[in-house]
Formats: sequence, C-alpha cells, structure tokens
Amino acid sequence: MGGGYVGLYTALRLGKRLREAEATVTVVDPRSYMTYQPFLPEAGAGSIQPRHAVVPLRQTLRDAEVLTGWVLGVDHARKVATVQPLEGEPYEVPYDILVMAVGSIPRTLPIPGLAEWATGFKNVEEAIQLRNRVLECLDIAETATDPAIRERNLTFVFVGGGYAGVEAIAETEDLARYATRYMRNVKASDLRFVLVEASGRILPEVGEELGRWTVEQLRERGIDIRLDTRLESTVEGHVVLSDGGRMLADTVVWTAGVRPNPLLEETDLPLDERGRLVCRTDLRVDDVADAWGAGDCTAVADLTNPGTYCSPSAQHAVRQAKRLADNVVATLRGEPTVDYRHKHNGSVASLGLYKGVAQVKGVRLKGFPAWWLHRTYHMSKVPTTRRKAQVLADWTLAFLFKRDVTSLWSTHEPFREFAAAASGEPRRR
Repeated sequence: MGGGYVGLYTALRLGKRLREAEATVTVVDPRSYMTYQPFLPEAGAGSIQPRHAVVPLRQTLRDAEVLTGWVLGVDHARKVATVQPLEGEPYEVPYDILVMAVGSIPRTLPIPGLAEWATGFKNVEEAIQLRNRVLECLDIAETATDPAIRERNLTFVFVGGGYAGVEAIAETEDLARYATRYMRNVKASDLRFVLVEASGRILPEVGEELGRWTVEQLRERGIDIRLDTRLESTVEGHVVLSDGGRMLADTVVWTAGVRPNPLLEETDLPLDERGRLVCRTDLRVDDVADAWGAGDCTAVADLTNPGTYCSPSAQHAVRQAKRLADNVVATLRGEPTVDYRHKHNGSVASLGLYKGVAQVKGVRLKGFPAWWLHRTYHMSKVPTTRRKAQVLADWTLAFLFKRDVTSLWSTHEPFREFAAAASGEPRRR
C-alpha cells in the first residue's frame, strides 16, 4: 500500500530477490509515479524539469502489478484492502502479506484562511504551481499601479523552517530575483520573502551552529526570517502573524511538518498515540502476522539511538524498504529476519544556485561545497539510470544557458479560453 520511497524500493528489491513464480507483488497508489521529493525545490525553481523529479511506477516495476487508486481501508483479519479506482466503484483486493507504505500528509492547524489561500509543497504538482504562481505574480506587479496589488504579488510567505520550507524559499527567492533582471518596474529590492517558524531555530537537522549561519545567509539576501512566530490568519491573503506582523500576500506556502497518513485509522492494525503504525525493529507490525511497515507512517525504534524512533526521512525510508523486502523474502523461505539498524549519516540542504549547507558525519560544510555535495548525493539516490541522466542533462543545460523565467500559469486553467470562446464571452488576455 503506497508507491512512494518505501513502496517503490520494496517492490524493486522484491523483484530482484524473489524467484520466478514465488510470489506476486502488487503496488497500490493514487499516483502512477513516485516523487523524489528532494528535487521538488529545484523543479520549482526550474533547475530541472518537473517530470524528471518523478519516477513512473509501471515502467520501473516491470515485475509488479500497479493499481492506480486510493486505499479506503484495510481489513487485515480478512486480508483484504478496499481500493477506490480513479473512476468506478470501489473493489476489494485480497492479499497474503501486507506492506503499509502510505507515508505522511501535511500537518496543518485550524488557521483561518489556510485551506482556501495557502498551498503545500509535498508533490510535483505543488512545485509546478509555485513556480508558475511566483512568475505570474511578477508579471502582474510589472504592470500594476495599485500599491495594494503590487504588495500582494511581491510578497511571498513560507511557513515552516525545516528542510522543505528553507529549501523552497531559498530556491524560489533565487528564481524570482533572477527574473527581475528582465523587468523595468519590478526590482529585486521590491521582493519580500518571509519565512515564519514557530520555534527559535531553523534546520534543526544540521545543528544549531549551521542553523544560525543559514539564518544569517538568508537575511543577507533580504529574506525576512521570523523565529518564535506563528501564522494566525491568512483570510483572503491578509496575513497575520503572532508577533504583530501584517501583510498582503497572494502566495502562502505551508511546509510546517507532516503527520502519518490518516488512512491508517481505517485499518485494524495497531497505532500509537501519534497515529503511527507500531512496528518492531525488523519492520513487522507489532503482534500482527503477515503485516509489515516502514517510512513516515511507522514508529520504528532507532537501534543506533536508544529511546528514540527513526526520523521520517528519505534516508531511513530507502534503507528500511530494502531491509523490509529482504525480511519478507526470509519469512517466505522460513529464514530468520534481521533488525533494521542505520546510523543517520547527516543532512544536506540547498539554499539556491551554488549555495548550500550540510553536516555529514560530524563534518560541517557551507556554500558551494555543501551545494555540490547536495547535488552529488541526490544524483546517486534518485531511482533509475534514465532519471539520473535526465537530471544531469537538466543541470548541464542550466549551467550553460540562462534561466527560463516563463510563467505557464494558464496551464492551471487550460480550458478557460476555449470555454469563453464557446460561450461567446469577450476574450481577455
């Protein structure tokens, strides 16, 4: 259940380890592709093509059956899952062994206007939307004379100072600042980027020292960092912050954490107080036969750091998937399982073109070396040789030529112009 990191890598590993006709592998996900999320900021900034940040499941998992649809629930006592296809009536899918890899969803709060006005940054569609939206806002501001319209379209608010938020705002600000080179009425100094973080630091994964350095670097670029501050309202683009700050912004991006997929509540499997699937260290669901889990949706004890759980990161998800697949094969053959154990190697983050921050095995890197390490690491981890080559080609072209700063916002409303023509309404451009 799930075609993200864990679902894809588990199915890939099973395809390599299983003997012919030993088992059938079925992957269920509402999308027919896996999103390589570390590339979303670069896809949003235009450094790589959005399609190159995703991996098609059917092409990659040639030995598996891929069902495109939503899992509505799992009755493990009967060993059936209920699947809602993209069209048509739900149906039941029987199974012998279950792997729960449904990941996480954005962790949101009941903030007025958030659902209507903000967007997330967790999938490639949102990255595409953000890029087009930011460039469209610059186009609007370039011809606008009303100060309120200019403020709305030149103010960009990002909520959440973890990896997703910092990389998203840094890459987007880099893109927007570059785009102003070709404008007469919008200057880089007119842009206002605001990062709102409820705690007193950003990027806790890289340590306090590098977190402070990142704040200094972003502030030098003109990005407004609001620490110990919460978003209180964003009704109709009127952004209100807990520190008293108020601004108009048509672009609000929410990246303030994740929570386990609520689908888990529609199963008869054991969950902890945070809604995570309770798994043993060999990735079996606790006290449940023939059920396994890994990734963001699970609570797995970290054997390298007693008393803690494995963090919801791609680094753990990919490695857990391979261990899970090996353990599933072992149980099929009556062999013992092996506990999952992996000491976190560190973290890398991009802060825009040629800029980054990293802490790897105690070594701290800043600027270009960190940025280079970020790209090298993720190039090695993105699935399939084809995607590696395509991403490398994107980077090479971006290095050799100027950035493309074309907004394709009209693709988000592709039928609007035809509908106006068909209805006889006057056409507006």
